[in-house]
Amino acid sequence: MKLHYWALIIFLGALWGCSFLFNAILIRELGPIWVSAGRITIGALGCWAYFIVMRKTLPTEPRVYFQLLVLGMMNYGIPFMLFPYAEQSLASGLVGVLNGLTPMTTVLVSQFWPGGEKATWNKSIGVGIGFVGAAILASPSMGGTAEILPILACLLASFCYAFTLNYSRRFKGVDSAAVASTSLTGAALVMVPLAFLVHGTPVITRPETWAALLAIGLLSSSLAFLLLWWLVPRVGATNVSLNTFITPISAILLGVLVLHERFELVHVIGIIVIFFGLVFIDGRLVKRFMPQPKTAGV
Repeated sequence: MKLHYWALIIFLGALWGCSFLFNAILIRELGPIWVSAGRITIGALGCWAYFIVMRKTLPTEPRVYFQLLVLGMMNYGIPFMLFPYAEQSLASGLVGVLNGLTPMTTVLVSQFWPGGEKATWNKSIGVGIGFVGAAILASPSMGGTAEILPILACLLASFCYAFTLNYSRRFKGVDSAAVASTSLTGAALVMVPLAFLVHGTPVITRPETWAALLAIGLLSSSLAFLLLWWLVPRVGATNVSLNTFITPISAILLGVLVLHERFELVHVIGIIVIFFGLVFIDGRLVKRFMPQPKTAGV
């Protein structure tokens, strides 16, 4: 994988790491479904603004729009609801760590997906190391039984992401801006009525709630998903999923600095282990130090 793709994946992970801070702020005034609905709606508006300015084109086949609705619900509607639900009980940094399981679930789903990417030895080892790092980061907060449902919600969200990273292969012929705009819009059309039905009319009184809503919608959604769907056909689903190894680091640092969440030596160890896993998954440094097969002389 080329170095500039690697840099964009790291940037994408940092953007999504910020979303856990924004969720923690939003959940103080909004229910989880409204957090999802608000983020998706603002994200869709941002994507449509880019779509119009850049004069992109929409797909012409009607069946593609149903597929984009499935993509929108699995990649936005459901996970964006599950993470703030989890943050009602768990620290934002821990939720970001659990999101870091996505590369593992993506490798698992890809193994059984028709035409999916098969794991190489170094990616398999790297994903295993990354999972160990995520477990180390999560260990200080894994004591109580009340945390089981929120943790399972995070795991379900990671499987949703693994599904959509493979499902998105069918959109290779569709412009990435069209994928982001229409799938976000489809999810918004489902989540906004659902939010009214479950939570009623939202009431926002704090300026930081509005700021977090705009930031999570425009930065962690519009910008992030335009970048995501541009990257997937170029580097593959498994490689793109590596951004979720960066996400926990960003989420923990922001949780400590802004929300004053606990930061212990175990977190430092977990971060180092995750980076070690990234080195294995990227493969370049590993292959440099591995003995190369000799070519027979003629």
